[in-house]
Amino acid sequence: MSPSPLQLRPDAQTLVAELHRQLRPRWEVLDDATQPAPATPPDYQAAALPDNLRGRRVELIVEASDTDALRAALNSDADALVLDFDDTFAPTRANVATAYAAVETAASSDKTILARPRALYAVEENLDFGGLAIAALCDLGVILAARPEQPMHLYIPKLETVEEAGLWEDALALAEDHLGLEKNAIKVCVQIETYAACLHADALLHALRGRAFGLNAGRWDYVFSLTKRVGTGRGAMPPRHDLTMDVDAMRAYAEALVRVCQTRGAQAIGGSAAVAPDAANPQPALDAVRADKQREAAQGFVAAWAGLPLLLDAVRGAFEGEASQPLPAETAERTHERLLALPAPRPLPLNVVQDSIGLALAVFEAWYDGRGVVVRGGRIEDTATAELARAQLWQWVGCRAELEGGDTFTADRYLSERRALAADNTPQARLLDHLVLAPVCPEYFPRAAQLLNQQPLQPQEATV
Repeated sequence: MSPSPLQLRPDAQTLVAELHRQLRPRWEVLDDATQPAPATPPDYQAAALPDNLRGRRVELIVEASDTDALRAALNSDADALVLDFDDTFAPTRANVATAYAAVETAASSDKTILARPRALYAVEENLDFGGLAIAALCDLGVILAARPEQPMHLYIPKLETVEEAGLWEDALALAEDHLGLEKNAIKVCVQIETYAACLHADALLHALRGRAFGLNAGRWDYVFSLTKRVGTGRGAMPPRHDLTMDVDAMRAYAEALVRVCQTRGAQAIGGSAAVAPDAANPQPALDAVRADKQREAAQGFVAAWAGLPLLLDAVRGAFEGEASQPLPAETAERTHERLLALPAPRPLPLNVVQDSIGLALAVFEAWYDGRGVVVRGGRIEDTATAELARAQLWQWVGCRAELEGGDTFTADRYLSERRALAADNTPQARLLDHLVLAPVCPEYFPRAAQLLNQQPLQPQEATV
């Protein structure tokens, strides 16, 4: 027997229904692969920064259904909170219901709140608006209806194309009209966390220029996207620990975002500090966070996220110095060249491969259990880092990466290593096998997991 549909507040239900009625036809035909590269935008300036975001240096990200973390965050000294329905969120029916109730709690506080709805690829299986509900529009309607007189600011995740940015723009304009708000009353920060978005950040900001005040870096989502873009035509992609922000290809990503912001008068917001300090000796982790954020500040970022309240001071302190000097100009061709100039392939240590398998399995197991975040090895791991781990495993299998010692990382070797960590019949193993052994890298695992759950369980065999 199917569970009963989620119940939205009447004002949210009406708004979400209207958004679906107007925008479902466009959403159903979104296709990143068919979109031409956008033209260079005309001269423009980004939207003015909202008054309640002036002077902020650190935002505390809170998983939207974690009510204990939300209460702690509301009582913290964070400059602002990010209520997250995306990378840290596991969208079980219970979690969605809890998160939608938590929006009301956040809306009633005096704290400065930004919310991150789910991305456009996601569907909400527990609601129906003329078909499977579009999760982004459901989250958006609930967030905006909770406090229409002073709408929360938004982060827009995982944009790829100007067409997607235009759909978000029209959704926000429709919501403003429905709620009786002035045009561009809803302000947004655009996340640059895909390879396509990095190439076309200026065009994406332009598409939302009346309301977009900034761009935000999402490092691991970006490397996940880049891994899919690179594909199996080259040797092994570097492991995550080799793709630090000191690598020129990664510096090129951050600098491309900052240059757009400097040209268009927007804010550049850094990534999330996602370490979990050792309670017995937290200082080394806090020093590493401060150093990473000082690097961002020197590049031109003005604020960043913290994954835990304990990290707030370390992040804030890194951005309290004088503003950095503008970056020198760089041609688009040179930026593109740098973005793809990744470290040369080299044999992979087996323990790195095993750790990638273990990371993905741990996050997937938690995700199925309704937990969007796990702490593992002193790091906060979530959907973004699991996406990267499984995409790199797919790439390593597909290019038959060389292992240290001379072995080859084949599909059979992957299955052998995965079976040492999880049985075939576990949901997390079934999902990881589906993602790693696919001929084409699946786009996003939460949707792949939903579709996989509709298929009968079959023994897994190596297919590549």
